[in-house]
Amino acid sequence: MSKNEIIKGVFLVGLGATSYGMLATIVKLAYQSVEKFTTAEVISAQFIYGILGMLLMNLYQKTTKKETIVKATPKNIKNLMLAGTSLGATSIFYYLCVKYINVSIAIVLLMQTVWMGVLAEWFLDKKAPSKQKILAVLVVLIGTVLATNLLFSKIDFNWTGFMWGILAAASFTTTMFTANKIALGVSSVQRSLYMLFGGAIIVLFFALYTQTDAFNFAIFGKYGILLALFGTIIPPVLMNSGFPKTGLGLGSIVSSLELPVSVSMAFFLLNEEVVVTQWLGILLIIAAIVIMNINFKKK
Repeated sequence: MSKNEIIKGVFLVGLGATSYGMLATIVKLAYQSVEKFTTAEVISAQFIYGILGMLLMNLYQKTTKKETIVKATPKNIKNLMLAGTSLGATSIFYYLCVKYINVSIAIVLLMQTVWMGVLAEWFLDKKAPSKQKILAVLVVLIGTVLATNLLFSKIDFNWTGFMWGILAAASFTTTMFTANKIALGVSSVQRSLYMLFGGAIIVLFFALYTQTDAFNFAIFGKYGILLALFGTIIPPVLMNSGFPKTGLGLGSIVSSLELPVSVSMAFFLLNEEVVVTQWLGILLIIAAIVIMNINFKKK
């Protein structure tokens, strides 16, 4: 891999992570708007626009690419949709989390995928964590205590939001673990589309169950396109294009940009208070991701 290709990969992954980092703030703005949009309305608009966007991208890929595109088999489609159910669950849990607590804390809870991924690899792949990974997990836990301001907060901690945040992290861990093993020969655009179909099923049931009032279709005009772009279209396409160029280690480090971007957006657009100890905790979590992915034995 040439240096230019690696730089290109870093740019793509970084841009994708930055897009993800903006998502929670957009959701919070939708909640705080005059219309007081519900979680069901927000997530429905995101997935509907997301699926339409992916359908257009698949159509564009078919009409412009000269080489033969590997089509997903019925088994591939079934497995991708099944994996996509956890994608839908992640969005639901994360958006419910954002409803109860600050965005700057919600994103920290979502980043618990760092140590959850280590546990998943240990139990499912039977790969015992190295000392390096154990150290990274300890650093993440210390960083989380600081980043959520548990020690110095003068207000009651919202355990409902905390629970939804941890569930979002667990669900996202499942998504990452399964997505990296299913239908790898199929194009990233196809894989994203079928996973969105699977997620949409979960979102549909959630919306039908929780939306007690009339659905406010204004969400499609005000926030729907932004939610789809920054949540279901731009990030997966850029990251799926960038990761093969950066490799998993470097790509994971660059993708941690999502954390400071999300906190900065909350600070500037939502006027959320972010104290020095929280920034220190965020830096520790990013340091843990670096520790986990760098080969210290390699010169």
